[in-house]
Amino acid sequence: MIVKKLIPFLILPLFFCNITDAQTSTKRYEKKIDSIIQTEFGKENEPGGVFLITQNGKNLYRKAFGKANLELNVNMTPENVFQIGSMTKQFTAVAVLMLEQQGKLNVNDPVSKYLKDYPNGDKITIHHLLTHTSGIKDFTKMKSISSIAQKEMKPEEMVDFFKNEPVDFTPGEKFDYNNSGYVILGYIIELVSGTSYEDFIRKNIFDKAGMSHSYYASDRKVIPQRAYGYHKKEQGFVNKTVISFSVPFSSGSLMSTVDDMLKWQQALLQNTLLNPAETQKAFQKYKLNNGEEFTYGYGWHLKDINGTPDREHGGSVFGFKSMGVYIPREDIYVIGFSNCDCHSPTEITRNIAKATLNEVKTSSKTHKK
Repeated sequence: MIVKKLIPFLILPLFFCNITDAQTSTKRYEKKIDSIIQTEFGKENEPGGVFLITQNGKNLYRKAFGKANLELNVNMTPENVFQIGSMTKQFTAVAVLMLEQQGKLNVNDPVSKYLKDYPNGDKITIHHLLTHTSGIKDFTKMKSISSIAQKEMKPEEMVDFFKNEPVDFTPGEKFDYNNSGYVILGYIIELVSGTSYEDFIRKNIFDKAGMSHSYYASDRKVIPQRAYGYHKKEQGFVNKTVISFSVPFSSGSLMSTVDDMLKWQQALLQNTLLNPAETQKAFQKYKLNNGEEFTYGYGWHLKDINGTPDREHGGSVFGFKSMGVYIPREDIYVIGFSNCDCHSPTEITRNIAKATLNEVKTSSKTHKK
């Protein structure tokens, strides 16, 4: 009897010991993440950023750094809304797959099926556009881009802007990151769905995923919790260059928060937007004409962190930079936003993902002991 009564008292110290170990480990992990971020976002009176780390959909870390608005001296918060630049391409790719799921298009369709007079359009497929293997001239590399940067452009005018440029290579010959292809995809989404790209994304993705703080970008609309964008010049920080968002269009014109981006990640994971077969198309590697595999799916780079496969994508648009990394094996999602294009979250987000992966592996080994 005495032994039985003693057992709970023997277990109790072990229980408290485990809690203490877990708390120490959590604090150590948080400090490590803080130190990684502060290498780039350490000055509190400068434009800053927001970082979110989750595992299995639960927050491990969620913090804001620096200022959301320099003129008004407003501190950044995790709720701030950022322009996400080329992370927009994920939404465009999924919108295309949604239309394929509805039987309204096929990724192997030639571009000429939708844009009758597109040069070489019978050889370029939607798949080529999605995977950056079309060979079309990237409009962001054209010198004449400055002539339209602040003009309100219709999607067909944007396509007309670059469509007669000489191609860089034969479709499918190589992977070369390309914004023009994603502008054409946005135009195809409009033609096939009969609605604007902005409305299609809002109704079919933002609303379905519960992303209530995500928008098609605008400098004129009043957007609650907006983080203002900045450039750094020799004399200090200046407000970002104003552009017309009809120019980056479906290749880079969306805005979001880190919390909404988690909802996006969860919606993809839970097949809220696409069935598993269509989802798989976004996250598989494809091959060039010569049979060589490349590391891009539809809207995501498919790389690895220390040998563990990941899906990642960054974004850059005047005044803002973004980066997201997802590690399927451990269901780890890391997202980083910056409101100055002088501070890049790209390597930091990857380093955070690396540190989190190590932490998860270490703690699972400790639990097994």
